[in-house]
Amino acid sequence: MLKRKIYENLKRWTKEKDKKCLVVQGARQTGKTYIIEQFAKENYEETVEINFKQMPSAMEIFSGDLTVDNMILAMKFRFPEKKVMPGKTLIFLDEIQECQEAITSLKFWAVDNRYDVIASGSLLGIDYKRASSYPVGYVDYIKMHGLDFEEFLWAMGITDDMIGSLRDFLYNQIIIPDSINNQMMGLFRKYIAIGGMPEAVQKYVDTGDFREVDAVQRNLLIGYQYDIAHYATNEEKIKAEKCYLTLAKQLLDKENHKFQYKEIEHGARAQKYYSSIEWLLRADIVHLCKRVTNIRYDLDDYSRDDFFRAYATDLSLLIAMKDFSLKQHIVENTVSGNTKGGIYECAVADALYKNGYMLYFYKNESAKKELDFIIQKDGQVVPIEVKSGNNRANSMNVIIKNNKDITVSYKFIDGNIGVSDEGVITLPLYMVSFV
Repeated sequence: MLKRKIYENLKRWTKEKDKKCLVVQGARQTGKTYIIEQFAKENYEETVEINFKQMPSAMEIFSGDLTVDNMILAMKFRFPEKKVMPGKTLIFLDEIQECQEAITSLKFWAVDNRYDVIASGSLLGIDYKRASSYPVGYVDYIKMHGLDFEEFLWAMGITDDMIGSLRDFLYNQIIIPDSINNQMMGLFRKYIAIGGMPEAVQKYVDTGDFREVDAVQRNLLIGYQYDIAHYATNEEKIKAEKCYLTLAKQLLDKENHKFQYKEIEHGARAQKYYSSIEWLLRADIVHLCKRVTNIRYDLDDYSRDDFFRAYATDLSLLIAMKDFSLKQHIVENTVSGNTKGGIYECAVADALYKNGYMLYFYKNESAKKELDFIIQKDGQVVPIEVKSGNNRANSMNVIIKNNKDITVSYKFIDGNIGVSDEGVITLPLYMVSFV
């Protein structure tokens, strides 16, 4: 079993006195069902699991009056072998997006408060059947992603004590011994090549074979394409898939990583394709990094919807869009040119996204100033630069010199820890997961 951080979030939820229903959101194949099933097995005497894709007939349980007693009675008739007991039984409604009445029922489970209810599903942000409104005030949400780098380290046998030592280097800004830093950079490159999708990571743990991993990644990519074909409207199907499959070209083949519609087809314009980007965003298939016109809190006030980068929600899916040989080059550190910079930028974006940050970037073409990323933390803006080597961050140095509101900034490099004369904290690329 792969150790996942969300497990502790689930345990905290069970201890809440007046708990609401819990909805676990996230893209497909990130391990939602598996971790909830494992959590239920270890923390409850009984689980009533209804997967509305596997058991569409179970929707009948929610077809009548949505009182808790009626629903419980219907479950007992449907699953006579189950002992449905308050406080001892977890009710797990999986692929809940398939059943609007089950979504509506979450309010009544929460008000009744006798039973613990977890709902989960993919594509919860789209309304492909009918409007799916989750009961406001009666539901808590947890977002689940693929494995982040720390979870990947656990899978590789790196202990919490060892990770704690890495954090100490970070917090005390002490140079990391080369033997440790080189090993960590090697593991980080493996993580980039494998990505964080649980099936791909488990395949590597079991076999150590990158070709086996590649087969898993390509099947996952096909699954995502199937979801687009199945759930997108007829108007969006082909356009959304074209947008999605162009991500590798947008991010790894060009120096400028701004999403450009002309890469989809000759003469393409936002008017035709922006709705497809929005669909992919709502479906948790991509996440966006928007350009800002000012480096000041609140960044969203200065963001532009028409100027953005689009990233896959997991590196597994992005790497699967390229030839298998790219994995070998990543692991052996022989990637060069725009691809190397693009890969490290995507890896940093992936880590920041999985840590819950909204991503922005800055570009002033007239002043020739640019920042790879900007995030917000504790009401402050934090500039971030990503370097495939250890070049000077000239734009960042000028920007922080002229902006006294910036108190912390980071440069992630293929190197070690340090602090520049301008106060920029330089960190190895893998440290982005611990910031």
